[in-house]
Amino acid sequence: MPFDTELTRRLGIKIPVVQGGMQYVGYAELAAAVSNAGGLGILTALTQPTPDDLRKEIQRTRNMTKNPFGVNITLLPSLQPPDYGAYAQVVIDEGIKIVETAGNSPGPVISKLRKAGIIVLHKCTTIRHAQSAIKLGVDFLSIDGFECAGHVGESDITNFILLSKARQTLKVPFIASGGFADGQGLAAALCLGAEGINMGTRFMCTVEAPIHQKIKEEIVKAQETDTALVMRRWTNTTRLYRNKVTDAVVKIERESKTGEFAEIAPFVSGKRGRQVFTNGDPDYGVWTAGQVIGLIHDIPTCDVLVKRIEKEAEETLTSKLKLAKAKL
Repeated sequence: MPFDTELTRRLGIKIPVVQGGMQYVGYAELAAAVSNAGGLGILTALTQPTPDDLRKEIQRTRNMTKNPFGVNITLLPSLQPPDYGAYAQVVIDEGIKIVETAGNSPGPVISKLRKAGIIVLHKCTTIRHAQSAIKLGVDFLSIDGFECAGHVGESDITNFILLSKARQTLKVPFIASGGFADGQGLAAALCLGAEGINMGTRFMCTVEAPIHQKIKEEIVKAQETDTALVMRRWTNTTRLYRNKVTDAVVKIERESKTGEFAEIAPFVSGKRGRQVFTNGDPDYGVWTAGQVIGLIHDIPTCDVLVKRIEKEAEETLTSKLKLAKAKL
């Protein structure tokens, strides 16, 4: 059953599955593999040290796939923010047609991309933020439930409610993000009104994901309870894989008398987190993972995974339709 949703039509993909932008994971190898499998691969702009490095990574991806792929630009609080405009300009200059945006105050970047005719998918954790993004002219919304990895927002609303609320209130097509790993999840998202799904953690656990094999094996072993929420005290709540470092962060956050972020800063260093993916030690630093880790049991190629999701979704939707007809 070929999928025909607003997402597949507009993006020119075969299967309504988007690989989310992931820091230190969204390189050419993974993005190209997802796109070659029929989904939408995504490069992570800020994984590249400079805009020129992003240009090279885009060109490298083009040598690996002829199918559509996109770029993620996430705007996060920083003492020394990157030159987001320069990264966006590289995307425009290189002829990228699809960009996933996320984070704070994305208006100037979205405006720049929209003027260049680029399709923008903006990730939101609340309906209020989604409505603000609609005013900015985004083409799709990525509705990110509390189950997700990374920045979960402060509202703690899970996807079952969030997606239904989006269906009821939003006038822009949306995809479902957070908690998805299989075709049954895709089928459920479509039934709740989404045009497709976004997967991050699930794609970390594939052959082509450019992270250490031991981290992939750690994800396979993990349960849905093996994540931790940190930095809520500073209104920057983030879901991470639960390890020795996150346990230390949670303890400091709970017991600190001063509430100074400096107390946890050495523990949540992005540099240490990046090295987890290269040295294979899951306790070396903090790294993001969603509750969906409890649903991941193997390390397939992206091609096997995406096609499996397609088959599972088709079988799930068909069987439920047959069941409904049988009851008539």
